[in-house]
Amino acid sequence: MQPQITIITICYNAAKTITRTLRSVTAQTYPHIQYLVIDGASKDNTLDLVRDLAPQAEVYSEPDKGIYDAMNKGLDRTTGDYVWYVNAGDALASPTTVEELVRATCSGTSLPDVLYGDTRLIDDQDQDLGLRRLRPPHELNWKSFRSGMLVCHQAFVAKRILAPHYDLRYRFSADVDWCIRVLKRAQVTAFYPKPIALYLNEGTTTANHRASLIERFHVMRRHYGLVMTILQHLRFLVDRKR
Repeated sequence: MQPQITIITICYNAAKTITRTLRSVTAQTYPHIQYLVIDGASKDNTLDLVRDLAPQAEVYSEPDKGIYDAMNKGLDRTTGDYVWYVNAGDALASPTTVEELVRATCSGTSLPDVLYGDTRLIDDQDQDLGLRRLRPPHELNWKSFRSGMLVCHQAFVAKRILAPHYDLRYRFSADVDWCIRVLKRAQVTAFYPKPIALYLNEGTTTANHRASLIERFHVMRRHYGLVMTILQHLRFLVDRKR
């Protein structure tokens, strides 16, 4: 089967970082891609770069209430079988990433609910910083995220009909909540044992690390209960001291 993949890039004043993203998407060899760029009314030359480097992209530019509001706007415009967020600064691992992922995971008579893979970290000079510390498991369900966000959001491809809106109560961790909610609806997940995403190792969550951790605690408590969340965070502290 050859499903349509909708790739969504969220951006705002991203002229310094979006070039690698645009080039990685436009270089894809897979033919069935809808590419959406959701821009927050950038004041720099972000949109000029989009027009030059990704002329096939459907571009929507208007003020928003933050990254997760923009992600919801992208979700509302998705027509593909799957939705995949590759935000400004991030990239797909290679020009054949989408083609290889689909070939490896969508060969059956029905489409899996979630496709996922590994993630490599990069810096702003495109230097490889190695694989992400948390590694994706070979078997994934909603309870897997009790051990942390084992699958990077940029390497998590969800079937569109299962994808809810992001919860705007969260400023930093709505992506964690979103992935868990998708997995609660999912019946079949498909693991691809290679990096499919390059994640720029900086950004809003990194810059607001403490607030992000507090918010993530509330997300985990909501889905897994207070006792389980406290016990899991105690394990995190013990592991860090080893």
